[in-house]
Amino acid sequence: MMDIMQILQTLPHKYPFLLVDKILEIEPEKYAKGLKNVTFNEPFFQGHFPGNPIMPGVLIVEALAQVGACALLCSEKYRGKLILFAGIDRMRFKRRVLPGDTLILEVSIIKIKGNIGKGKAVAYVADEIAAEGELTFAVS
Repeated sequence: MMDIMQILQTLPHKYPFLLVDKILEIEPEKYAKGLKNVTFNEPFFQGHFPGNPIMPGVLIVEALAQVGACALLCSEKYRGKLILFAGIDRMRFKRRVLPGDTLILEVSIIKIKGNIGKGKAVAYVADEIAAEGELTFAVS
């Protein structure tokens, strides 16, 4: 597990762009499961959408990427490196994410070859899939 202070020490992201509150499970270089408490106070809800707040899909994908980065950056091999997006494939959004939801974010690292890798990413609210797809990343 990683609490918010450990996440802040691991990821380069800071408020308001840090989108992970806690890492629930982690297996370095293989898997991470994180949690994001979605609150009405999130800055993006001011404009997305007034009167009908929905968490933007791109931010769900970013939250997944941050959880995947934790799986790598907690390893001695990748500590201090920067993990960058290189691609998003077959991402599908299946459920709205609303204020009050708890987003569970799971990323399994499928492969790493050189400095490029791929992960399978799934975001859940309760037992429902909110989004799923594959993330390609580059280690800098």
